[in-house]
Amino acid sequence: MKYVCSLCGWEYDEEAGYADGGIEAGTAWADVPEDFECPLCGAGKDQFEEDE
Repeated sequence: MKYVCSLCGWEYDEEAGYADGGIEAGTAWADVPEDFECPLCGAGKDQFEEDE
């Protein structure tokens, strides 16, 4: 599953993870820390939406 920042469009892909942010590949969105912020615009995790 992929999740997209509703403010800037940056995408988190569960399969790829986010190595620069210390999130391993295969990490489910539910397991991403609640204090995660978009690396482009700083939006909180609550600003992300499922991408179909």
